[in-house]
Amino acid sequence: MKNLWGRLLFLLAQANKIHILWCGALMLTMLVLAVLHHRWRDYDGKIRRWRKLCLIPYLIMLAHHLIYVSGAPHLLSNYTPMYLIALIAFVPMLCADMEKGYRIFAPITGVMTVILGVISCTFSGDMHNFTRKSYTKSFHAMVREMDRSYVLKEWKELDFSALEEKYMPLVREAEKNNDPAVFSDAVFMFCSELHDGHVMVYSDYDESKYHSAFEMNDYGLAMVQLDSGEVIAVCTEKEVNRLGIEDGTVITKWNGKPVLQAAEELTEYEGVPVKANADRLAMFELSQTGGETAEVTFIDSSGAEQTAVLSAREDEHTLDEALDAFTHSPDSRREILVSNFGTKMLNEKCGYLRLSAETTGSNIRDYINFFRGESSSAREMFRKKLRRLKEQGMEYLVVDLRNNQGGHDEVGCALCDLFTNEDSYVQGVGFRRNGEYVRTAYHSLHGDGEFADIKVVALTNMNCISAGDVTAYQLSKLPNVTLAGITDPSGSGQMTGGGCILSDGVVSVGYPVGLTLNEDCEPDIDTRADMVSRNPVEVRIPLDYDAAMAIFRDNKDYELDWAVDFLENGEK
Repeated sequence: MKNLWGRLLFLLAQANKIHILWCGALMLTMLVLAVLHHRWRDYDGKIRRWRKLCLIPYLIMLAHHLIYVSGAPHLLSNYTPMYLIALIAFVPMLCADMEKGYRIFAPITGVMTVILGVISCTFSGDMHNFTRKSYTKSFHAMVREMDRSYVLKEWKELDFSALEEKYMPLVREAEKNNDPAVFSDAVFMFCSELHDGHVMVYSDYDESKYHSAFEMNDYGLAMVQLDSGEVIAVCTEKEVNRLGIEDGTVITKWNGKPVLQAAEELTEYEGVPVKANADRLAMFELSQTGGETAEVTFIDSSGAEQTAVLSAREDEHTLDEALDAFTHSPDSRREILVSNFGTKMLNEKCGYLRLSAETTGSNIRDYINFFRGESSSAREMFRKKLRRLKEQGMEYLVVDLRNNQGGHDEVGCALCDLFTNEDSYVQGVGFRRNGEYVRTAYHSLHGDGEFADIKVVALTNMNCISAGDVTAYQLSKLPNVTLAGITDPSGSGQMTGGGCILSDGVVSVGYPVGLTLNEDCEPDIDTRADMVSRNPVEVRIPLDYDAAMAIFRDNKDYELDWAVDFLENGEK
């Protein structure tokens, strides 16, 4: 029960207090209406007056909508439970003269008011509508809100005032020229300084009329840096091949500068939390950097250094293809969810389990599990799947966490339960108070151990985020599991729920306001200002020439093949 109240307090702490007051006023109005009906039910004149008073909840809803939602219609979903309270007030109003009908519907209305009120107060998040403000005023308002509520302000040693001062000149320029692309760029660069995978920036403007400074050019190739330090071309197009550049060609310079120097000077981390992951991405970004043309120097087939000029292409797809191959990304989020919990045998001895999102498929069940601190249904689901694999001859297992979209870590922990005999702390939740962290509840692994003797490789990558980050970390702590990948997990473990919609809806920003804590009562998973991963892979899958060719040229799942080989021949 203590954990239950602690989790409720956690949700209330991250909710917008102003909207809680609005919801409280609405619920109080419904209570007053119920009392008045009880007193006036025998007086026709007063009942007519009571019917008119039933419009007050609707007027409260309308006022709230005009103040907080108007101009940002997608915020409507955040306040739907509260608005439903106002709408159900019409039900008892319509049957006020029907004694039997009122006795039936009044209690139902009361129960629904309480349920919807609790949902509204705990799950509506901390959203802010600044669409009616100018670029400069909405940007300032966003900075003020993030300074107040962003949960990692102290952890990442952020000075929001200094960041505002740094980017406000660009915002003023955007306002002066009425350029939404420049405004969006300024907000993007500001948010990138936080290096948090849960800080998201969404833009909505006419891209045919306005152009971002971050628009990339496609020169018909991508570049990747190998573990040896060499940089090679991948995903090369035919026009590039005719210049002598093939998949695997060594690149030495980009626009006249040594390629490593060019990457360091021209690319930014763009909000990537883990520096090691950002370094992996640097060459991909560099390969799209330049103007109408880009000059590339490379080693040709005879070993001689050559220079060619590449022209920007209209059909821009090379970078996307390269990143999709590198991260083994599916074509859509739907495909990620469809493949979730999928199992198969990779060979006679090696089983495979896909965990692409920590969800049971039911929001209600997931939230019940959140309040319970565990998911027994997920644990039994995993148990059945692993037993089936064992019946097919499984002696070892690959758990694929690549591109895991997160969710509720109780689901991932249910899998971990089966791989250990020990109970252990997983994660706490809490809130910030005067720059310090207060834990209100926590949950643990409940060691079941049925498959603790199975040797496991958990594959991860930089797109494994949030609850996926937590699952990766918990698996890595188990003696029979090895966490492996070419890149580390995202390094983003806090809970989202905050957001600001800026001037005219041109830019929206989402950020975490829910605090998750490790056993030392420090923010869990997320990197500090040094951008060093706090849940790195235990074994770094090598990225050499052969690996790059398998990934980018042959479209093979090199990491999965490596994992099977490691299980057969390697050791933790």
